[in-house]
Amino acid sequence: MTAYALEWLNLIFRWFHFVAGISWIGTSLYFVWLDNHLTAPEDPKDEQAGVSGELWSVHGGGFYHNQKYLTGPVGQPLSQALHWFKWEAYWTWISGIGMLAIIYWVGASNYLIDRSVLDLTPAEAIAISAAALVVGWLVYDALCKLLGRWPLTLGVAVYAFLVLAAWGLFHIFGARAAYIHIGAIIGTIMVANVAFVIIPGQRKILDDIRAGRKPDPLPGQLGKIRSVHNTYFTLPVLFIMISGHYPMTYDNPFGWLILAGISLSGLLVRYAFILSHKGKIVPALPIAAFVVLAAIAIAIMPRGSAAKSVSFAQVRPIFAQRCAVCHSANPTQPGFTAAPARVLLDTPQHIASNAQRIYQQAVATEAMPLENVTDMTKAERAQIAGWIGSGAQIK
Repeated sequence: MTAYALEWLNLIFRWFHFVAGISWIGTSLYFVWLDNHLTAPEDPKDEQAGVSGELWSVHGGGFYHNQKYLTGPVGQPLSQALHWFKWEAYWTWISGIGMLAIIYWVGASNYLIDRSVLDLTPAEAIAISAAALVVGWLVYDALCKLLGRWPLTLGVAVYAFLVLAAWGLFHIFGARAAYIHIGAIIGTIMVANVAFVIIPGQRKILDDIRAGRKPDPLPGQLGKIRSVHNTYFTLPVLFIMISGHYPMTYDNPFGWLILAGISLSGLLVRYAFILSHKGKIVPALPIAAFVVLAAIAIAIMPRGSAAKSVSFAQVRPIFAQRCAVCHSANPTQPGFTAAPARVLLDTPQHIASNAQRIYQQAVATEAMPLENVTDMTKAERAQIAGWIGSGAQIK
């Protein structure tokens, strides 16, 4: 019953995380687009009133007129009906941490720990997991304060730090868990930017306006820098969110480097979009992103090898011992109430019908068993490859 309840909690938090994430990232992308499309106000009176930019748009059967005031309107009170764009970010992080706890902390033995990488106890693994999020934010924040005057240098330093973090986590957790934790670190940095820099800066400017003081523009400028960082983080973190479906990317000795490359391609694409908002089309950026992805795809392409002929009788005990404990109608592996991805490998027919999936997951990428929880050996994987190469016959 506990496992069943956890499965429902997983569903609810995942759905919540998905919806909240759409709200947050959608809002972020929209405001970056909006900022980059603002033009000088047409009416001189608007400029005198403090309008720094405006945009007319049409959507949903109506016309919209956006006006931006850097430090509030001049000569008139600021509206009390202000919407603060923060809970989209907060709920995304809260639901994400909920998923991290339900899947990777409660199920640490199955999902977090890979004893072929590092033999940890669940308590040790959970402590490192939580500490990684805190340390990730502290290092990033320190880099921003140290290198904030040099945006390009800061960007390179942050990227290098995250690559180093990925390398380190690949030597602590299982590959899939390492990827997820880089995503969690980035997500924590993004929400901390909102909670500790962007919103406090906006509140300080608001307090000055309400008190009739001339606002200090610095908090707004610092918030803008962090907001720009957040928009560049979006594509890498979105890739990490879907990476679990593509073990060819993470279940590799150089998975951390693959993550660095794919993230770089995301940064290039995001930069291309931002420039396009300003009317600057730079084809070299998406082309470079494609070249990076193509190079990764070629580098990790499975290499064929001559496999000896293997009968089903030779591999059937392997499937029974290493696979069917999870992939069966009634799993016996602790922590599983249903077969992962609903893939059954408990009968010869089920095994044969999933032969190509088995090859991809257990041989080509070695992503299965998950974190190698059933200790499948290299020799056993080679036997499975031989059976599939022999035609995957069950008679």
